[in-house]
This record gives sequence, C-alpha cells and structure tokens, in this order.
Amino acid sequence: MKKYTVVVLVLLLAFVVGCTGTQKGAGIGTLVGAGAGAIIGHQSGHTAEGALIGGAVGAAGGALVGDSMETKFCPECGQSFGSDVQYCPNDGTELKPIQK
Repeated sequence: MKKYTVVVLVLLLAFVVGCTGTQKGAGIGTLVGAGAGAIIGHQSGHTAEGALIGGAVGAAGGALVGDSMETKFCPECGQSFGSDVQYCPNDGTELKPIQK
C-alpha cells in the first residue's frame, strides 16, 4: 500500500511542476488535504473516505490560494504569472502587477 502511495505522490508532484498557480495550488491542496483527511479518518476507521473528502476540500482551498498568488501579467501576451517571475518567458516583456 505504501508503495502505491509514494508512486501517486510522485506523479502528482510531477504534474504540478508545469501548471498555473491555480492548478499548482489545487494539486498541493489535494495532497495536503488527502493526507490530513486520511489521518483523521483513520481514527474512526474510515481512512479512504477521510482521504477523499480531505482531498476534495484541499483542492478547492488550494485553487483559491493559488489563484490569488498570480499577481503579475504580461502587457504583450496577457498571461498571468506569480510574483516570483519578473519577465515574460514567452516574449521577454517586463511583467506588470495585477490591480485587484
């Protein structure tokens, strides 16, 4: 069982690497939520159900957090980026802050 869990975690982390901030937040939230849900569910004998519920809640919360992390945009192509990126990787234009 642990072997499959490690494989799933590695695949999810590999998926998250090339995604947008919202997708990264949802992926990380799913992992954290599923882990916490499994721990809580295990105490009542419902590990799988706890992991599923925790994963769903974590994905929703993580998507909201990830969406708010995209704080810059490219005035040329219009793509959004996180605060850690200074120049657009597509065209090299300096990114501008998003006014929320």
